[in-house]
Amino acid sequence: MTRRALSLTLLATLLSVAAARPVAIGGQLTSPRVETKTLPSGQEGLPVWFLTRLGVDVLLNSPSEIRLRFANRELRWTGAWSTPSLSAPEQLGGSWHVSLDVLRALGVTQVEDAPDIVDFPAPAAQGLTPETAPASAYFSPFPTPVQPPVSVPAPAPSPSPAPSAPPAAPEEGARLASTRTSRTLRRALETQRVVLELTKGAQYSVTRDERGVTLVLADTAGDVSAQTLESGDSLTVTPGSGNLHVRLETGANGASTVFTLDDPPRIVVDTVTNLDPSVTPPPDVDKLPAGVMYRNVGKLHLVSFDDTRFEPRVVSAPLGQAKGVADLVRDAGAIAGVNGGYFDPKSALPVDLVARGGMMVAPSLERRATLGFTDSSVLFGFPKPRYVLSGPWGSLTVNTVGAAARPQWLTLFVADGRTPVGAGDLVTLFLDLGKNVVSGVANGVTMPRAGDVTVTFDPKRFPNLPRFIGGPAKLDLMWQANGWETVREALAAGPLLVDDGKVVVDPVREGFDTGSNVWRPTRQVAFAVLSGKPTIAYFEQGTPEEFARALASVGVTRALRLDSGSSATVFFGGGYLNTVWSRPVPNAIVFVPKVSTTAAGR
Repeated sequence: MTRRALSLTLLATLLSVAAARPVAIGGQLTSPRVETKTLPSGQEGLPVWFLTRLGVDVLLNSPSEIRLRFANRELRWTGAWSTPSLSAPEQLGGSWHVSLDVLRALGVTQVEDAPDIVDFPAPAAQGLTPETAPASAYFSPFPTPVQPPVSVPAPAPSPSPAPSAPPAAPEEGARLASTRTSRTLRRALETQRVVLELTKGAQYSVTRDERGVTLVLADTAGDVSAQTLESGDSLTVTPGSGNLHVRLETGANGASTVFTLDDPPRIVVDTVTNLDPSVTPPPDVDKLPAGVMYRNVGKLHLVSFDDTRFEPRVVSAPLGQAKGVADLVRDAGAIAGVNGGYFDPKSALPVDLVARGGMMVAPSLERRATLGFTDSSVLFGFPKPRYVLSGPWGSLTVNTVGAAARPQWLTLFVADGRTPVGAGDLVTLFLDLGKNVVSGVANGVTMPRAGDVTVTFDPKRFPNLPRFIGGPAKLDLMWQANGWETVREALAAGPLLVDDGKVVVDPVREGFDTGSNVWRPTRQVAFAVLSGKPTIAYFEQGTPEEFARALASVGVTRALRLDSGSSATVFFGGGYLNTVWSRPVPNAIVFVPKVSTTAAGR
């Protein structure tokens, strides 16, 4: 290639990359000055937060979704634009940017598009969009007040003073260029943003009280103003003594956060208010911990977890009690959770299998799909667990698990410290599982301590059982399914929705009455596996079959429905996927951080 050809090729390459240009609105350059940006792709674009100054209504600005509206047109980006062939948003300097072709597709016209300027028409109204960016280097905390100078005697005049240069002009302070506000609602959670845009950085102080927040901007000028915001809050700006006082009255229920942004320098006040405590707050999907991934496809919501960071566990409220899923999550030190299996609302007792710590604390119906958690995997199946009590005297299968004893059955109970066991002429054995012996014997009604494992029986029906301390008695939990030997926790619910990526709903096999409320169209939850990761799935409304088809369509390989309807609750990111409160539940599946071997050994 000749030198001339190489030069022409280089020139063409440089021209293909958009150059940044100053932005004008209505023929006036923006103040503070804003320029278009050369995006990583080479496209020319603008930050999403700036578009409100052009009259664009920014409905959502997040890493997973951007929604823009101008006049009667709306564009939505969720991995792809709702209008094909548009350039994807790009992140630059901590803010999301869109190329100018997106603005043109919205109908935002350019009065002038010249090499040295891009001019947009002045909008009829202005708004504001949520945005995220690093803290500004333009700002610093309000300084300590300077002490007055100490008076000293003036020196004697010099007989021949040297000529001095004229004093330098004092540096001009900052000025409040504009004030912008926006208000967004997510259910009953109101987020209000106030942005103070300055001509240059300024030092400031923040004072909070029960009714709002006050900012004092040092060496900053501005015009007196007072306005009532869309939320009903009031914002006043008052200059005085070289400083600028900004007061935002938010009321007692508002919680305000103050931070700064760059390019141009801005001070931002975000106020969050729960307008109706009876409505569940939504999760903050933009601030999830590393290893937690959220995806939304239509009515289907999926929360997946990195299994090298988090592990699922079965947790329960005290026997006969129910608690909110959020409370069960917090009690376990977990980051997320979903309600568990079916239960009797009157007694709050599970109606199917619950196993924790290798112990079956609620018996199995032995016909419905079950989740099993080992230290390294999640199992789906129909294991039909049974306790077997054995010794030199023989072996017996435990009939049921619970506190209520029946004379004709062998009844096991993992005590909660509040519930008595035994009755009449029945005998209760206390088992030492570590030594495989009887550690105590009681007749009639007795109150075991929390954690005690007891077996209650009629000695006339089961005469071979040892009834003395030290008598041999070994208890084994038999899962009757390959691979379940190391299961530490388990929960039964059903039906099984998806297996090997295919819909496998079979209500007859699992004993469900499709004419009952259990099968009605309602909100649904499931424990699933997506891309090899344990996942909580939430379906806003539908039948189990519709839920299963939705899961299979997005690539879920296995899924088991949990108790749904009014019990369906998914808590993560500090909020709920369900839009209305659900009733308390006796058990839940939660995700807790794994403790690394290195950290545990320190």
